[in-house]
Amino acid sequence: MARKLSVGIQGFEGLRRDDYIYVDKTDYIYNLVHDGKPYFLIRPRRFGKSLLLSTLKAYWEGKKDLFEGLAIKRLEEDNADAWKAYPVFYFDFNGVNYQNTGALEDAIDTHLRRWESLYECEANAYSLSERFQNLLIKARELTGLRCVVLVDEYDKPLMDVIDSEKLQEHNKAVFKGFFGVLKSFDEYIQFVFITGVSKFHKVSIFSDLNQLIDISLTKKYSGLCGITGDELKKYYEEEISHLADEHGLTINECVERLKKTYDGYRFHPNGVDVYNPYSLLNSFANKEFGSYWFETGTPTFLVEQIKKNHFDIRSFTDRTLYVGESTLKEYTGDGSDSVPLLYQTGYLTIVDYDSSRRRYTLGFPNEEIEYGFLDSLMPLYVPKTTAGNGLDIFTIDEYIEDGNLEKIKDVLTALFANITYTLETDPFEHYFQAVIYLVFTLLGKFVQCEMHTYTGRIDCQVLTEKYIYLFEFKRDVTAASALAQINSNDYALPFVADSRKLYKIGVSFDSSTRMLSGFEVE
Repeated sequence: MARKLSVGIQGFEGLRRDDYIYVDKTDYIYNLVHDGKPYFLIRPRRFGKSLLLSTLKAYWEGKKDLFEGLAIKRLEEDNADAWKAYPVFYFDFNGVNYQNTGALEDAIDTHLRRWESLYECEANAYSLSERFQNLLIKARELTGLRCVVLVDEYDKPLMDVIDSEKLQEHNKAVFKGFFGVLKSFDEYIQFVFITGVSKFHKVSIFSDLNQLIDISLTKKYSGLCGITGDELKKYYEEEISHLADEHGLTINECVERLKKTYDGYRFHPNGVDVYNPYSLLNSFANKEFGSYWFETGTPTFLVEQIKKNHFDIRSFTDRTLYVGESTLKEYTGDGSDSVPLLYQTGYLTIVDYDSSRRRYTLGFPNEEIEYGFLDSLMPLYVPKTTAGNGLDIFTIDEYIEDGNLEKIKDVLTALFANITYTLETDPFEHYFQAVIYLVFTLLGKFVQCEMHTYTGRIDCQVLTEKYIYLFEFKRDVTAASALAQINSNDYALPFVADSRKLYKIGVSFDSSTRMLSGFEVE
């Protein structure tokens, strides 16, 4: 009988009572609750934030039986004050459409009414913040214990209205009035934990709560959400074995493929790498190396901002995307800079850190995100890259695998012919670089393909079972000169002993006509 995988299970109590596999994170929880500070954590969607808060809720409610066999049960053995039933106020902002004015107030009101019934507290005509104050006071009076406040996905009411500045400002103001209570009611509060995908700049939940500890980039808690490599092997040995058998892989080959596809998230330069838990568990459940997390939500706003801002998308993979710590932690919400949101929402992660400059380097965490994200960008740059017209990546791959140089030339010609009408105001150079990068990077999903963007290296090399292609791309100079550069720099030298057929290809584009103007092969 197959073991139960917690795909989509966000409630700790149900997970434990129904015998789902649970990756024990309760040693982290022990440290959090005993430090006694108010915490804030950002992690991408479907990364286990709701399960974390649900676990915290069960702990503070004193549900000791749910923690049988877990680390925290052992850690609390000698603590006489453990497992008391504290009053817990759990705000879950998921599952609501915030597109209408008043939706946030209605969501808060729904929470408050439930607790007002529980604690026999009158709502009357008080404001939302006053009602919350009354609840905190009444809960402490009735239980003799201070209150625990847990807030899940605080930023959803802001992210949902990212295209409406007026509504977003309205929701920020609602938060300012409501969560300002937490600052002035210290004596009634035992513990606070707030999660979200992004930390919005100038949201009063942070400016008013100056004692709020942001652990989003803390090494100690880098493995708090997600699944580490050690946890993968400890808890999912059986699932790895079944997946390996399904695909004719050894255990080591299967783990390596899982790592390339779903691992790579790093939330501190020296912290542990973690797997995307949603994708990993779906892979085990379906016995396929699918694109699960990316397909649950298309980042429309993000990809449109990248195109609009003429962002150099080559920096995603050539390790030239540098940021400071504040960029990783805060997002202005005005769309002027997509990088913080790309990091915070999980499309980019930390791949390097220069401590002397305090400079982070960002890149794609794994192949699921790299190919999924670039694939979503392609239609924005070349609107007609659809199946059946010969411009889709699968057809291009066929031509590459077959050594069909005429068809390869036709594809490159057609790709640029299809984008010229969109370039009335946009710089051709941006499109020239972006389209070439997208095509050949996406080809890397099927063949060995490397794009280079700095002097002294071939622009692109593609290796298949039968062929080696060396491409040099030029703007406003001849294809012959591009080919001459391949020869003069001896780009083919590493392949002199290779038995595969090697093609040197010089390609030129004309900025004035915005068309492919030359294609020379040797």
